Amino acid sequence: MSIAVASPPSTDLTQRTTRIRESIVTMCACPDGGHLGGSMSLVEILATLYLRVMRVDPADPQAPDRDILLLSKGHGGIGLYATLAEAGYFPAERLAEYSVPGGHFMAHPHPGVPGVEAPSGSLGHGLALGIGYALAARLDGSARRCFVVMGDGETQEGSVWEAAGVASHHGLDNLTAIIDRNQLQITGGTEQVSRLGPMAQRWRAFGWTVHEVDGHDVEALTAALEAPAEQGRPTLVIAHTVKGKGLPYLEGDLRSHYVALKERQYHKAMAVLRRSRS
Repeated sequence: MSIAVASPPSTDLTQRTTRIRESIVTMCACPDGGHLGGSMSLVEILATLYLRVMRVDPADPQAPDRDILLLSKGHGGIGLYATLAEAGYFPAERLAEYSVPGGHFMAHPHPGVPGVEAPSGSLGHGLALGIGYALAARLDGSARRCFVVMGDGETQEGSVWEAAGVASHHGLDNLTAIIDRNQLQITGGTEQVSRLGPMAQRWRAFGWTVHEVDGHDVEALTAALEAPAEQGRPTLVIAHTVKGKGLPYLEGDLRSHYVALKERQYHKAMAVLRRSRS
């Protein structure tokens, strides 16, 4: 089976990332609001994966040899929904089901949504799950690649480091983790809550190949995610991002973590995004 996604030109991808951000803002304008800042920071990461790098077929979300993406930072769920809609997994109109009681479009990823591989939200679990997928692919003789997107604050969890050691021990070169390094978590700056640096050296010490890129530069992300893996070593991409990216008055602001946008705030945000598209 051949599954492939054509690489669109950068200008097209820029337009598409703006549409994804508009969908995130729209979901945050519902009465219950949503995780705005951490969803906006990972837009280019998810767009590069789903629209350029991963071997997936939105018309057949369960294709046996598809690549797998696990959003371990489950609070980026609306960013994932918006990206899946943009990729064609379901009509964008379905995003209006977000936060509707009894529906599948919940604040954290729900596997009832086409394209969502597993529920997530309890931090520190995604990497271990990705190891399971990667080991299974090896046993099946599949060319599947497994991607796990984590938050930087999430890497304070001890379970992440247990998984990092296991992935290296088993030589999982079909496993790639991406850290959304936006420097903020719900209670403050990551370095104030529990220092993470030097992040790259720590992961290399665990036996991983490490790339560091601007997480809003789709060309840099593409190069890092498509670089051939070193044989017998899992890969980590540290993607330096900005929480609330796309809305300058909220960028790097801890208050963007969870927002219920009032009507005036919604129109202001959409106007800013539309200007960036023109």
